[in-house]
Amino acid sequence: MLSKKVWPFAAAGIVGLSFWAYTSFGTSKDGTPTKQQILLQTIGAVLEEKHFSPKKINDAFSKSVFKEYFEKLDSEKNIFLQSDINSLKKYETTIDDEIKGSPIQFYTAVGEIFKKRIQETRELYRAILAKPFSFNIDESVVLDAEQLSFCPNEKERAERWRKRLKYMVLERFVELQEQRDNAAKNNNKKNNEATLGSETSNEKPAKVELDTMATKTDAELEVIARTRVLKTMERFFDRNKKRLEDNEQFSLYLNTITEMMDPHTEYFAPIEKRAFDEQMSNKFFGIGAQLREEDAGMKIASIVPGSPAFKSGELQVGDMIVKVAQGTGEPVDIAGYAIDDAVKLIRGEKGTEVRLTVKKADGATKVVSLIREKIVQDEAAARSAVITQPDGKRIGYIYLPEFYADFENPNGSRASVDVAGEVMKLKAEKIDGLVIDLRNNGGGSLYEVVRMVGLFIKTGPVVQVKDKDGAPQVLEDRDPSVLYNGPLAVMVNELSASASEIFAAAIQDYKRGIVVGSTSTFGKGTVQKTLPLGKQVDFFTGRTDGGALKLTFEKFYRINGGSTQLKGVYSDVVIPDTYEYLKFREKDTKNALAWDQIPAAPFKTSTEFQVDDVVKTSTTKIAQNKAFVTLRQNAAWLSNRSSLPYNLSITKYKQEQAEVRDRVKQNDNALKLAKDMQVEALIIDKDKFYNNPDQAKGERYQQWLKNLRTDIYVNETADIVSLLLSKQAVFANNK
Repeated sequence: MLSKKVWPFAAAGIVGLSFWAYTSFGTSKDGTPTKQQILLQTIGAVLEEKHFSPKKINDAFSKSVFKEYFEKLDSEKNIFLQSDINSLKKYETTIDDEIKGSPIQFYTAVGEIFKKRIQETRELYRAILAKPFSFNIDESVVLDAEQLSFCPNEKERAERWRKRLKYMVLERFVELQEQRDNAAKNNNKKNNEATLGSETSNEKPAKVELDTMATKTDAELEVIARTRVLKTMERFFDRNKKRLEDNEQFSLYLNTITEMMDPHTEYFAPIEKRAFDEQMSNKFFGIGAQLREEDAGMKIASIVPGSPAFKSGELQVGDMIVKVAQGTGEPVDIAGYAIDDAVKLIRGEKGTEVRLTVKKADGATKVVSLIREKIVQDEAAARSAVITQPDGKRIGYIYLPEFYADFENPNGSRASVDVAGEVMKLKAEKIDGLVIDLRNNGGGSLYEVVRMVGLFIKTGPVVQVKDKDGAPQVLEDRDPSVLYNGPLAVMVNELSASASEIFAAAIQDYKRGIVVGSTSTFGKGTVQKTLPLGKQVDFFTGRTDGGALKLTFEKFYRINGGSTQLKGVYSDVVIPDTYEYLKFREKDTKNALAWDQIPAAPFKTSTEFQVDDVVKTSTTKIAQNKAFVTLRQNAAWLSNRSSLPYNLSITKYKQEQAEVRDRVKQNDNALKLAKDMQVEALIIDKDKFYNNPDQAKGERYQQWLKNLRTDIYVNETADIVSLLLSKQAVFANNK
């Protein structure tokens, strides 16, 4: 299952935290296989024999690994030359032989060239950044690596680096110009205030502290910008020295091979489980954002409900953290930082301020101020509120961030139990309909999702699970009782994955309710298990000398027979959002397993709710909604813009940035409701919200309500439930 603590795209970051414990390579002097050969051969055998849908490890597989390994080492395609790749072509069809026991040669040969090219690249960017740039030349740069090939020669590589570095300097130069203009305005204001004060008191003008930035020339700002980029590059390459280490490269090589099977099959080098868990928990920095490292920088992988990052409402999954400042201190550019280094800057004392400069997926830059707090995990549990519609209908709303389950504690929290509790509280409030919000819910316990579906249906199948060989196993609800039988809508988005998709699919297949949200959910319909490799070296931790392999071995299927893999769940009513064109769903990843279908499990659809009529009416209404039309058009525009070359002319650059900011502003305005919804805490929860002994926690609950009142998507979904309620009443009267 896909836990929120291990986000679909955060897994790549986990691999980066691992390390390779062995130091010998190839074949030993006496001709016996080394540990690396044995491990590689073992992994190959497991992949072919145990993977759900194994690819044959043959020459075609070898060619794929050959191509992908270069791109993993040089994702921006600006380090290797095409001649390097050509010189190693002799290994293109021998990697499969290495996997099956031949001496390891390809990866070590690549490593020798990589070290040489890294040193050349370092000398190259230093030389380029030693000279000033002119931003009056009409030229552009392609930054999308998917549109690039490896450099044909050293001249082309130098030119590619010149343009890339120029763009980085241009970004900072324009930012510095804006700071200078603001400083000049502030200086004028201070001078005017001092002069006004002296005129009223017949005293000499008071001496004021002026910002020296206001006096900087463009030439001086260009030097500052170039210096900052140089520091960023030095940090980045210092950090990437690890990739020059044989251990690190071998681990990367193994993962290139495992990921050829599917994106969720991964190799983890030897590491103590407890230490691994600690590493993962250390990513929660006091602001409630889990990060992942990418070559482009540090991105937000998930946001903890109730945390400062969540309460701000200004941070989103996929935002890139560019700079970190302590209170009013000077922002530190963290490009090239490792997660551990970023922790030192983002962490701090409780109650202190940290300012994050983030770059949005659409290219806009924003500064977000957060006050550090202890992240309270109990705020990640299910919670509810009541929405009172203009016509007086009362719609219950339940937010579920993940399908959590404390398996170690029989009395621990469980998502299905908590949701049942919230439903009972809402029924006591005499609700007319119900919304369950699974947006950004990455999944969790399969057992919990089966039980939760059972709250809304009579007995019947919920999901089918199948391995590569056996017949599908049907997991079903056997409890004939139904806790809630009224109108229901399930909210999803592109980040609703795994267990969330199972729940939404079951509700949809039974026609028990309406799925509302993005065109489709994430599309992770596979199940993984971890297999230890090598000999056990620690009984208590389970650590082995060969690490572990996380292997895809099962697949989820809906009760109608279709897989949730790749396609996800299509919403009945689609509401445009800003995520639609971002490429992070399962279908956007390399080597994702295909969608397929098995026989349906026997089930009966509900006939109580006029789902089809409501879907048609609501779809027409949304298509005519100006706010959603704006969001749809701007999402397409921003997506198209991100794939185009970037101008290096300062005039055109500023024009482009102004256009981007205008589109983002339009989106911000479109997402604001003209009038807040009437949303209140449940009577039984009033004290939790307004008289909480933990004042900070109470304020967080109140902030959650405040954010809910302005949520345009919740508002639209509540309207859909109201319409479903009206259609049901008409249907009942006509029976």
